[in-house]
Amino acid sequence: MIGVSGEPTLAVEGVERRFGAVRASAGVDVDVAEGELLTILGPSGSGKTTLLHVIAGFETLDRGTIYIGGHDVTTTPPARREIGMVFQNYALFPHMTVSDNIAFPLAMRRTARAECAERVRQVLDLVALRGFGKRYPAQLSGGQQQRVTLARAIVFRPKVLLLDEPFGALDRQLRESMQLEVRRLQQRLGLATIFITHDQEEALIMSDRIAVMRDGQLKQIAPDEIYTRPTDAFVAEFVGESNLISGRIERIERGNARIAGPGDWKIMAPVGPNLSEGEEIAWLLRPEIPRPRDDTRPCENSFLGRITETIYLGNSHKYRLECAKGLSLLVRWPASASRPKLPVGREIEVVWSAADGHVLRRS
Repeated sequence: MIGVSGEPTLAVEGVERRFGAVRASAGVDVDVAEGELLTILGPSGSGKTTLLHVIAGFETLDRGTIYIGGHDVTTTPPARREIGMVFQNYALFPHMTVSDNIAFPLAMRRTARAECAERVRQVLDLVALRGFGKRYPAQLSGGQQQRVTLARAIVFRPKVLLLDEPFGALDRQLRESMQLEVRRLQQRLGLATIFITHDQEEALIMSDRIAVMRDGQLKQIAPDEIYTRPTDAFVAEFVGESNLISGRIERIERGNARIAGPGDWKIMAPVGPNLSEGEEIAWLLRPEIPRPRDDTRPCENSFLGRITETIYLGNSHKYRLECAKGLSLLVRWPASASRPKLPVGREIEVVWSAADGHVLRRS
C-alpha cells in the first residue's frame, strides 16, 4: 500500500536482530503507507516487540535498513526518528500533571512555550480529555491514562505511530471502546501506524492489513486473505478458529480436488496450480461455513453428524460434530430466539460448497 507520494511512509528492509543464537527478527521486509494501520499479530516470543523496538531505535540492528519518509534512519537516534510510541504500561511520569506529561516530548525538542501550550490543548481535545490537564496520572482511570499516553505520542506530530499492545491492561468493554477511538484518531491524523497484538479479533477489527509473525519472520501479510486464504497451517490455526484436517488429493477436475481422509471420507475443495494428484495436504474449513441442510439443493459436500459437545457463546452456539468415517467438525452458528441451542446427541446434516474450503500444502 503506497501513500500519495508514491513511497511508503515507513519501509523496513532485510532487518535482522539477534540475541546470541536466537534471531528475534529474521530478514523482515515490510512497509506502511501514510494513513495505513498494519497490525503485527503473533504469539509471545515471536519477535513482535523486538521489531517495534528496532524500528523505534531502541534496539540496534545486526543487518538491514529502515526508512521513514524516504530517508534512511537506521543509525538515527530514537528522539530524531519522528516516531510516536504507545506502550501497554502507560509509562507516564507520576509526579507530573497530564499537561506536563503530554508536553514532555515538546520540551525535549525545545518547542516555544506558547506553541507547546496550544498543541497540548489541541491533543487533549482530540483524545476527549479537555479539562483534565491539571490532574495527575494517579487521579485517572486506566482508559484515561492510555489516552494521555496516546496524546503524548502524537503531540509532536510524528510521521509514524507504534502501538505495543496498548490495551492489554484494560477490561474488555473499555478495550473495545479504545480500539475504535484509536482507529478513528489514527485515520483522522493520517498516521502510518504499526499495531502489535496477540489478539486475533483485535487485529481483524483494527487493521488495514495484518502481518502474522513467527520465530522472527513475517509468515503472511494481507488484509482479509489472512483469514480466508492463509498461506500455511500456522497462520490458519493462529488466526481464528479452524477445522484443519489432513488428507490426500485423489483427483483434480476443473480446479476442484477430491480429497480423501484417513477414515475414507471424501470432500471437494478448490486447489491451485501448485498442488497435484497424490499429494498430502491440509484442508481448512472455518467453523461458520458449514450450514444445516434446509432444502434439497445439491451441494458438493454433505455430512451427517452427531453433536458431541455444545458451547454457548452469547451471540453464537458452537458444536462439535462427529461425522461418519471418522471426520470431526467444529461448527459455529448465530444464536437467536428462532434458533435455540441443539442438544448433545442430536443428528444433523451439514453442507457446504467446494469453494468454501481452502487447501494447503502440508508443512
